[in-house]
Amino acid sequence: MAKRSDVHVSKDGGRWKVTQGGQRVSSHNTQSNAIDSARREAKRDGVDLVTHGRDGRIRSKDSYGHDPNPPKDREH
Repeated sequence: MAKRSDVHVSKDGGRWKVTQGGQRVSSHNTQSNAIDSARREAKRDGVDLVTHGRDGRIRSKDSYGHDPNPPKDREH
């Protein structure tokens, strides 16, 4: 089975886009709606959810896959 790509949420003009493997999965008016959609995709595929801020920099990362050495999550 091929490894699935992480799911990204980022700003695209006036909207928020959800992408996986360079392909647009969906587009949303709010970042919150985009994150909800991206979380479902990431959980389904067992990959990381990477959320970018308005400036394009990574704001947060959440892992939904099996990690034998998980990091100590200080965000949640």
